[in-house]
Amino acid sequence: MTTLADTPEEWPVTATATPFTGNKTGVRTDDVVMPDGSVARRDYQTHPGSVAIVALDERDRVVVIEQYRHPVRHKLWEIPAGLLDVPGENPLHAAQRELYEEAHLKAEDWRVLVDLYTSPGGCDEALRIFLARELSEAEGERFATFAEEADMRLARVPVAELVEGALAGRLHNTALTAGVFALQAARTGTGLAALRPAEAPWPARPFPA
Repeated sequence: MTTLADTPEEWPVTATATPFTGNKTGVRTDDVVMPDGSVARRDYQTHPGSVAIVALDERDRVVVIEQYRHPVRHKLWEIPAGLLDVPGENPLHAAQRELYEEAHLKAEDWRVLVDLYTSPGGCDEALRIFLARELSEAEGERFATFAEEADMRLARVPVAELVEGALAGRLHNTALTAGVFALQAARTGTGLAALRPAEAPWPARPFPA
């Protein structure tokens, strides 16, 4: 049986424009040549990429954060996450920063849990989700929060409750659901020790070795 794998490919683009550029993301319009020779216009959001962390404690609980998300008009329970603010930034360093800023935690054991494209039909965002274990409180003062982050709530929830909540339709965040499902799959499959190392290559968002 052939092992399934996504294949890098780039169809010709006859014209491109950037009708909007925001603080972190933008919108691009490409005229793309289809296999039959026709040209189709594709609009999509450009995104720097992001990281998220399934921070798992010694009691099999995951660190989660409740945060308001204006586009969907919901407060969502999420795992710590953030943008790759610097081009070429090492995603592990970004994940360590986000865990510190959002949960004031550090972790001794880091692994790559899963890589994904969050919405490939309309956005080029690539997301790497890490598994972080052996948690402890970070040194120094807590990171100052503002805007949506000023209203965040922090909790630790058993893995089984998060899985059940997602399947029941109560939890909807992409990184949280993908992360806890990947964690469960790894446990029942080859085991957590078989997960990729934290510095594993990431072709979607390359970074210096």
